[in-house]
Amino acid sequence: MSAAEKFVTANGLTLCCQSFGRPGDPALVLIMGMGAQMIGWDEDFCAAIAGRGFHVVRFDNRDAGRSTRFDFAGIPHVPTAMTLAWMRLPVPAPYLMYDMALDVMGLLDALGIHGAHLVGASMGGAIAQTLAIHFPERVLSITSIMSTTGDPDLPPPQSWALAAVMQPAPREREAYVEHYVTTWKRMRVASSNEDERRDRLRARGNHDRGLHPAGAARQLVAILASGSRRKALRKLTVPSLVIHGDVDPLVPLAAGKDTARSIPDARLMVLEGMGHGLPFWLWAEIIDAIVDLARRAG
Repeated sequence: MSAAEKFVTANGLTLCCQSFGRPGDPALVLIMGMGAQMIGWDEDFCAAIAGRGFHVVRFDNRDAGRSTRFDFAGIPHVPTAMTLAWMRLPVPAPYLMYDMALDVMGLLDALGIHGAHLVGASMGGAIAQTLAIHFPERVLSITSIMSTTGDPDLPPPQSWALAAVMQPAPREREAYVEHYVTTWKRMRVASSNEDERRDRLRARGNHDRGLHPAGAARQLVAILASGSRRKALRKLTVPSLVIHGDVDPLVPLAAGKDTARSIPDARLMVLEGMGHGLPFWLWAEIIDAIVDLARRAG
């Protein structure tokens, strides 16, 4: 059972969110990646976790979907930001991963949730890690999927994958849908007809809810400006799971291994044939692992 989308005030912003399952069950918050809307967490994926006894919450990050946009901050010059990060120089950014973690804190407060299990994909994993570093008392467990510590010495994305992320998407609806399907078929690496069907539905939902490429650029700069979490992660005591595909073209497997090494007692789960995405054929295995960690964490 899912509730309708609603808006809450969190960290001084307006965030759009949606919940699945019973509010009295343990809370599990899904945090999406760069430029992605909350519907990147498929409704059936959310419902499957809720059906295992969790109150699941998905939401639009700032600068994505129907949440507050930071257009007043302008559009950053991403190549310059990437060059500064590569040179180990400060990267100017309108906000950081820490600010986005505070958004999640505000969301928990607005929903009356004291402690939650956090599941983050890609940039969402970085947000979950940041929240656990600074506010461990609010985090019951973290599952970091296809994410990274942000350490600059880690291998870079494959050039074609980075180019695909940076390429502007068409604004016309059906052209956007085809672009989205093609891009994520390549990113996912091992794709199925069911994945493509769901991609088409998700792409239409993205377009109807509102595209915001400038927001994705600001989120990317926020990632670059936030630097490495490797040292801080070594102090975590939060039960942790790291899930990564062995053929991820955007965030190489080395980043997942680095994350698992950095968090004491973290479990590393490497999924064969998984690229950058949550392929339908691996849902059951991923959901089982998330639920197992959350139940063991209590």
